[in-house]
Amino acid sequence: MTLPRLAIDGLWFREPSGRRVLLRGVNLGGDTKVPFTPDQRTNLPTDFADHRTVSFVGRPFPLSEAASHFRRLAHWGFNCLRLLTTWEAVEHAGPGEYDAAYLDYLTEITRLAGEYGFYVFVDFHQDAWSRMSGGDGAPGWTFEEVGLDFTKFHAADATHVMQYKYDFAKGGRQDAYPQMTWSQNYRLPGNAIMWTLFFAGNAFAPGFHVRGQTAQDFLQGAYLGAMRAVAERVGDMDHVLGFDTLNEPSLGWIGRKLSHQHVERTPEHPEHVRPGAAWSPLDGLMAALGETRRIPVVGFDAAAMKMTATGELVANPNGVKIWREGASDPFAAAYRDGLKEDYFQKDGVRAIDPEADFMVPFFNRVADTIRAIRQDWLVFAEMDPFKTFSGATFPPGTPPDTVNASHWYDVVTLTTKTFMFPVAFNPFSGRTLEGADAIRNSYVNQLGRYKAMSEAMPGGGAPALIGEFGIPYDLDEGAAYKAWAAGERSAKPWASHVQALTLMYDALDELLLHSAQWNYTASNRNDLAVGDGWNQEDLSIYSADQATGADDPDSGGRAVEGFARPYVRVWAGRPVAQKFDAASGRFKAELTVEQGIGDIEIYAPRRVYPGGPEITVEGPGKAVYDADAQLVRVTPKADALMIIRLAPAKG
Repeated sequence: MTLPRLAIDGLWFREPSGRRVLLRGVNLGGDTKVPFTPDQRTNLPTDFADHRTVSFVGRPFPLSEAASHFRRLAHWGFNCLRLLTTWEAVEHAGPGEYDAAYLDYLTEITRLAGEYGFYVFVDFHQDAWSRMSGGDGAPGWTFEEVGLDFTKFHAADATHVMQYKYDFAKGGRQDAYPQMTWSQNYRLPGNAIMWTLFFAGNAFAPGFHVRGQTAQDFLQGAYLGAMRAVAERVGDMDHVLGFDTLNEPSLGWIGRKLSHQHVERTPEHPEHVRPGAAWSPLDGLMAALGETRRIPVVGFDAAAMKMTATGELVANPNGVKIWREGASDPFAAAYRDGLKEDYFQKDGVRAIDPEADFMVPFFNRVADTIRAIRQDWLVFAEMDPFKTFSGATFPPGTPPDTVNASHWYDVVTLTTKTFMFPVAFNPFSGRTLEGADAIRNSYVNQLGRYKAMSEAMPGGGAPALIGEFGIPYDLDEGAAYKAWAAGERSAKPWASHVQALTLMYDALDELLLHSAQWNYTASNRNDLAVGDGWNQEDLSIYSADQATGADDPDSGGRAVEGFARPYVRVWAGRPVAQKFDAASGRFKAELTVEQGIGDIEIYAPRRVYPGGPEITVEGPGKAVYDADAQLVRVTPKADALMIIRLAPAKG
């Protein structure tokens, strides 16, 4: 299938004909974070000793299985893929040593995606820097190059890694590795050292060099070299829209006061307080050198209805040093000859702005790298998600043709793996919401900030594409999985999932936002220890354990009613509004038509309209329904305001 090339037009993506396109996509996929051979899902033990010889060929799925997965995703109405890869997948063997077999594989997956009608933007994914530091993304040799010994991280409490903390014989949920705690790694030295060097080594460690370059120039140069290697392979594919800058980047210690342990919000430190150990940069620096540190642990105080210090962690009690023999601490000037509290807050004598001084130059380096291959590629930019959540916006200097690809989650549902309904309580804020309308309006308010961020971007605004959002499918300790295993095939076990997704998509519709749901994992299992194969996350809309056969187009789908719903995917004019009522199946779209640029296209799934939709058009236009494509096409006859309504056929 040949897709028209898309460009940016304000908040929209636009075809050469002038039609505006709404991208409604999915991330592909969650297990792409880990190698395929050998299988290194985080529910399986490893010491990472083979990190230079692993292979990611087969992630997100073997080529022989691609057709069935792409057909399923197209059937569910998605028209866009945020296609995951990792720096490690491309360059695990060593600096400049690219995995040609993997690049061949990724190129073919990308090409096939276009044949099945998907726009693609490539995401160089990471979480918590690397698999060796509790996440995924960067190759293991990056630690070695800067002088860190990742084999000492666990003993020094420098990382929180499932493969070291989890009792694999026991399985299931465990207190030793609490669910959804992997993000605590960002505050630990195994992560913070790398992120600070990656984004600001030139400012805070200018004399620290790797292979004749500053650490920042070396690390960013290697990362962008891997990105260029992929870009060169897919540069002739018009359905490839561009590249994500870097998934959920961290600022490390940039902008932080040296000894500040963040246990409460204050005017000086207004950022949200997160649960877990409140490491200061000084704690991390000293622990890395082998010093034992006492660190307050933050939790929710139900009596005070706020986050507060509830305990203490004695970190690195055995005094393990994580620097390799002969390596030096690049940030020693921060504490040598007295503590310099503002060390990570000033570049020399000037106060730094983390986003303007470090993120914007990085965005421009990404833009220069990919546009050296193809000038019309878009940049899908992300800032530190914790800063975005606290209200940070894209500063001036962001490259032209940049998409706001920030992420949004219902944090309470994500972290507790419980969807509170009809009464929702936020333990982080102490706020209570009662009823579907209140929860939906809360989502609209939260997502509205992302739209406002995009409206303020240079050049008349830019599209807001929520690069990740979604829900855990192992809600309530996997209650739906138990029902499935017992033979229950009705929609009842998935009612909470459908309700949550419905309210999220209602909010996206109200704001007319582009989106990519997290995620589709081909290897997902209905198993609390496995899930998406990474750190017990389980947000996949598909599970192989729920496959029902090749004759079922929804085979393997979870809570499909929550996301396979009508929407206008192509607007022949200026969009005004769209709304779907899941209870009645009624859909309404409103737009100001521009005649002569093509048809309006509305995805109208058979699961909602099994007999085809009843279509009402208010305005000059003719509608037809293509049952095979599950599309309503409306041909405008004049420039005018048009309202299109769909409803289930009667009788």
